[in-house]
Amino acid sequence: MSRFHSGHLQAQPRYNRPVSDAQRALPVDASAAGMRLDVFLAEKLELSRAQARRLLARGAVRIGSRTLSERAKGERLEGGVTVEVARFERPEHERAIAEPGAELVELARGPGWLAVDKPAGMPVHPLAPNETGTLLNAVIARHPEINGVGEGGLRSGVVHRLDVDTSGVLLVATAEEAWQRLRAAFREHRVAKTYRAVVVGRLEGDGAIELGFVVARHRPARVRVVAEGEYSRGVRYGSLRWRCLERFDAATLVEVQPRTGHLHQIRATFEHLGHPVAGDRVYGPQDAIAAPRQLLHAAAVRFEEVAATSPDPEDFRAVCERLRAG
Repeated sequence: MSRFHSGHLQAQPRYNRPVSDAQRALPVDASAAGMRLDVFLAEKLELSRAQARRLLARGAVRIGSRTLSERAKGERLEGGVTVEVARFERPEHERAIAEPGAELVELARGPGWLAVDKPAGMPVHPLAPNETGTLLNAVIARHPEINGVGEGGLRSGVVHRLDVDTSGVLLVATAEEAWQRLRAAFREHRVAKTYRAVVVGRLEGDGAIELGFVVARHRPARVRVVAEGEYSRGVRYGSLRWRCLERFDAATLVEVQPRTGHLHQIRATFEHLGHPVAGDRVYGPQDAIAAPRQLLHAAAVRFEEVAATSPDPEDFRAVCERLRAG
């Protein structure tokens, strides 16, 4: 697949305006007394609870002289107090800052969509309007038409996500029709995804597995596998196949094809199998194999005419070469 290296642009797009400093005062009346803070914010500001938690995380919520953090999301409110929300703007109206100087590698493109090569360590999109250094900051500088596509706001055009330390192919949509089509394809498991990973230990044979997952922690995120016969609220099932490509003395290079796209699915699955992804600071043993980050790479994505591949990045190749040398 051809690779298009986007150059630098000379001018900032006109849409890159400062974030609003508007403040909302939200009195807690008798009907809201005892309500969780995140639920109260979500209801009063017409947000999701995740969006309400992001307001807390960026220090935009106060009660009296106290600035609240995300840890306060479950606090029960007292009647008669006023919750103040600063720097508030509707999420769909927020704009990511364009970074014309940020490097962006386009792997493929088509009508209304782009496939880009996400480096390890780079978030997909900002969580706050003033955040930079994400993939969307680079994309929006070259493709300002992406603003408002899909979820809009700071997630404009984002079709799916990769973990911060996972590298490889990521699809974004620059037109609403393409976003709707691609989102439906991911939701209905019609997108073929191929990952490459180095896992700890010698994994024998190929296989397939389906597991139930629940979110055990939000920040930093972690999921756990639901034990057989265990009842748990919010369980989601994920399935994947793998095949061994190369075995080293203390590790195995595998190709993984997930059918679903649950949070941390590949990483949690291989931990469950006793072969965590090398370098994984959340699910793997520390220093089992010296690796600069979790060695998980999104190598290919395909859906109808949408197709892109990404070669193993330098850090991934370097670890494989070292393991190969013994």
